[in-house]
Amino acid sequence: MTKQQLRILELPVWEAADKIRNQEITSEEYVAATLARIRKVEPDVHAYITLIEELALTQAQEIDKKIRRGGDLGRLAGLPVAIKDNICVRSFTTTCASKMLENFVTPYDATVVERILGEDGVIVGKTNLDEFAMGTSTEYSYFGATKNPWDTSKVPGGSSGGSAAAVSALEAAFALGSDTGGSVRSPASFCCIVGLKPTYGAVSRYGLVSYANSLEQIGPFARDVRSCALLTSVIAGYDARDSTSSDKFPADLGGASKRSPSKLTIGVPREFFEEGVQEGVSKTVRDAVSRLEKAGVKLSFEDISLPMLKYALPAYYIIAMSEASSNLARYDGIRYGYRAQDRTLDWGTIFSKDRGEGFGAEVRRRIMLGTYALSAGYFDQYYLKAQKIRTLLRREFDGAFKRFDLLLAPSMPILPFRLGEKMEDPLQLYMCDIETVPANLTGIPSLSVPCGVSEGLPVGMQLMAPPFREDLLFQAGRLVEDILPVDRSAGEFTHA
Repeated sequence: MTKQQLRILELPVWEAADKIRNQEITSEEYVAATLARIRKVEPDVHAYITLIEELALTQAQEIDKKIRRGGDLGRLAGLPVAIKDNICVRSFTTTCASKMLENFVTPYDATVVERILGEDGVIVGKTNLDEFAMGTSTEYSYFGATKNPWDTSKVPGGSSGGSAAAVSALEAAFALGSDTGGSVRSPASFCCIVGLKPTYGAVSRYGLVSYANSLEQIGPFARDVRSCALLTSVIAGYDARDSTSSDKFPADLGGASKRSPSKLTIGVPREFFEEGVQEGVSKTVRDAVSRLEKAGVKLSFEDISLPMLKYALPAYYIIAMSEASSNLARYDGIRYGYRAQDRTLDWGTIFSKDRGEGFGAEVRRRIMLGTYALSAGYFDQYYLKAQKIRTLLRREFDGAFKRFDLLLAPSMPILPFRLGEKMEDPLQLYMCDIETVPANLTGIPSLSVPCGVSEGLPVGMQLMAPPFREDLLFQAGRLVEDILPVDRSAGEFTHA
């Protein structure tokens, strides 16, 4: 690829959007530069499962023609977007990174995809993930692990690691992921970019392959807060095809990221800095808070306590695995999914072979644990008790938001770790979600923004807001990235 193509990809996305509109660069040039970048770095990063090259270039050429004609342009005109491979894009495979759905060609577009195409965005590919979005490292993919563009010996976080890696490595302007227990914020933190888990119900889940319905949301990735707000404003809003969709459309999100906030009070729950949090992560986030205070910006901080947080992780895993065992029951090789070769056996044996060969080990583990939690005699003991904890946690957060505009925590408790380091110990991987699952259990929005570096690796700050106050997150997030800029040139593939 040429130096001119690299310069185009280094532009802030919102600036590139203006240049495309003004015909200073063409959409075709931008998309061609992105595809050239993909060809260059994919052997090292492996962010994508499927590339959509020919159609992307054709769409870019059509947008350029529209610009020259003076036609109405969408907000994403000519910008390349990557889509996590558990979100449906018509006529292309949606594999969920699983052998079970390896050959499933999607007959329709997810609502978020319709909205991106309706705003003249260009889909360039489907990105890698942990199988069925179950994981924290993007190592549990049938198609192989994704590597962290900051340091390719490390994991990129998960489960949306492919989407985060694509944005971080300049292989897409934006990307979509899904966040069930931190799957957008975890890779955003590890790959040194911005990621949002929207309020539950703010973004349609129609066309998202379900893992745990009551917890998951589709969320955007971008390299800066302003661009993240732009994509959020496109995908958010009511959808009659999703029964959990809300008509409380978030406030002016695109404009919110440009405004300076009025004074914001931020609570810092001490439980987010205790058990399981590495000292380097804790110190980096605490130092970032001190620097924000000293900068004299319109943010004030106060340490608080939320005692129910210590019950959040076990409650989350019981609820998530229970919902997974129900949602994935449909993949039996008869109605949906992979079919074992030998169909002469009895039904029970075929059912067992289809699922045993089609699902990976981590998915089978979660299905079995979830089935156990929902079984007769154990439902009250596990699932019902977890739901009661969820209610108490939500009340505690509601009380905190009566005193504070936002809450703050590390995005991840540890730094990016080596590929393969935790594969043999699933409990260690589950502990990685300790900072992020409270936002999923309570349904609140949460934004991860880079805030510093520890031991040469990026650290993310997590900001949480009351439901449908993503505008506050973007205002505060802009202040964080303005005052605490992180030099991406330290990463292997995070700069041109």
